[in-house]
Amino acid sequence: MRRTMLGLAVAVSAVLTALPAMAQVQERTIRWGHLNNTDHPVSLGVQKFAEVLAAKSGGKLKVREFPASQLGNEMQQQSAVRGGTQEVFSASTTSLAGVVKDLGLFDFPFIVASFDQATALADGAFGRAMMELLPEKDLIPLGYWGLGFRNVTNSRGPVAKVEDLAGLKLRVIPNPVYLETFKAFKANPVPMAFGELYTALENKTVDGQENPYSVILSNKFYEVQKYVSATNHTFTQNIIIVSKKFWDKLSPEEQKMFRDTYAETLQYQRDQTRRAADQALAELQAKGMQFNDIAPAEYARMQEAVKPVIDKFSAEYDPEKVKLFNAELARLRSTVK
Repeated sequence: MRRTMLGLAVAVSAVLTALPAMAQVQERTIRWGHLNNTDHPVSLGVQKFAEVLAAKSGGKLKVREFPASQLGNEMQQQSAVRGGTQEVFSASTTSLAGVVKDLGLFDFPFIVASFDQATALADGAFGRAMMELLPEKDLIPLGYWGLGFRNVTNSRGPVAKVEDLAGLKLRVIPNPVYLETFKAFKANPVPMAFGELYTALENKTVDGQENPYSVILSNKFYEVQKYVSATNHTFTQNIIIVSKKFWDKLSPEEQKMFRDTYAETLQYQRDQTRRAADQALAELQAKGMQFNDIAPAEYARMQEAVKPVIDKFSAEYDPEKVKLFNAELARLRSTVK
């Protein structure tokens, strides 16, 4: 009997302890937008985040997902989050470089050679320093999700060496580093919003594009592209950004729930990204795309071709951030495979 009473007392005490914290949690609907379809690792990450956040908040904090650019293109959603009319956005570091220029360092070609190196760069001192710059731009970063390595597809022929890129009209993210990188390959880069890409490929407005395998599969680019080549030229990171105007309305307990949920679901999302890369490539081949790898010697030639791009843009960023970036690259290249 005493054991039963003691157990009941402990349970009641736990409930009473939790009540003040839960009293700080209000009913809220969080609009979370992104560019990808619902079968993509980003969407799977949002769905898992929503599930965990709802459980932590007793169902009060509800994430409503808006996939596939439903809330606008990347720049429109970024602006909406900064303005407070959208709560959360999975933003690429590429687009956020327009807000915090030094984030463009993530887009330098061939800086990392593996998922583990890309993760170490985002989670290390450089990645943290970049996130610290966002609150003054009305954005609260929760952390990084991986999108994966970007690879070239096109409708004209396989890309096995740098010369094969010459003359190809390729859609790229509207970002100076991407534009200059493909100009160094003698391609004709065309900046274009992602939502316009499928039609442009279908109409042959552009010959090809570059994206992670999972994006290529999810958006059915295999229907309008024949060749996919393992260029692995950059690794794209997402930053989960929350509107500061929304964040400042949250109680400390609600803010903690957001941060704890990110931490608890991070590995799940990254695992989905890794798994999707392998599965997507196999599916693309099964759907008729011709895949070709690139020989190490030819890959080295591609790396050599873009060194002037890295030198040029390094001179345009904050010297201290470039120093930290290069130090982090040196560290992870010697410690992470």
